Amino acid sequence: MSIRTFVTAAYIASAFTLASALPAAAQDWIFSAGYSSFSRAGAEDSALVSVEYQHDAFWQRGNFDALFGAALDVQTTGDLFVGAGVVGKWHLRQGWFIETSVMPGAYAESVRLNDLGSTFEIRSALAVGKTFENGRALSLALTHKSNASTADINPGVNSLLLRWHVPFKG
Repeated sequence: MSIRTFVTAAYIASAFTLASALPAAAQDWIFSAGYSSFSRAGAEDSALVSVEYQHDAFWQRGNFDALFGAALDVQTTGDLFVGAGVVGKWHLRQGWFIETSVMPGAYAESVRLNDLGSTFEIRSALAVGKTFENGRALSLALTHKSNASTADINPGVNSLLLRWHVPFKG
């Protein structure tokens, strides 16, 4: 096991351990599937699956909630991202919502040209979705990962995801 893989695994374990230690509240697991397009010439675009955890809101104002979240993205090429950060959610009429997030984290590529410049990457997301009467929701999200020019190269990767939100009480 390489140091990079060990650090990534430790980050995953820490993020999910911290999330599970938070007080019991309404929470969501979000399961996603989609496709990623890498900006770097010669990189290998691929399908991906993602699992996200979102905790109950730590701050609310009107129809806006701020909450903590964590994400694990796995490309079919073997590239891996794990991050944790803040999620903003605007509740609109008739169950519709807009969601945005910023999650700094660790990225490990398995395809050489899928290198995003560093292990440190930031995943930003914008989603539009609909919550159903049973509390589950469906959303479509655009995500972008890059190192925010903290490394010598910063090619980035964009993804389109179809997401299924499943609520549970912790």
